[in-house]
Amino acid sequence: MTDFDIQITIGLVEDETQTRAAVVYVVGGQRFEGVGLARRSPEDPSVPEVGEELASSRAFSDLAHQLLDAATDRIATFGQ
Repeated sequence: MTDFDIQITIGLVEDETQTRAAVVYVVGGQRFEGVGLARRSPEDPSVPEVGEELASSRAFSDLAHQLLDAATDRIATFGQ
């Protein structure tokens, strides 16, 4: 097993109607960034936590897909 210095950072930016989340994951010298967005309908109550949760979950989902793609690409090179 190889030891890596792993860093995870999440940032949130909000305004009146939307929240944007960015998750940065650095492992083994590689940097991945997932992004998620949540929008509040004008008729909905303002509950910032909901926007933060939705945007964050979408950013982590984006990151997960990128990591899966990177692992799949790396595995594909094993047979070459």
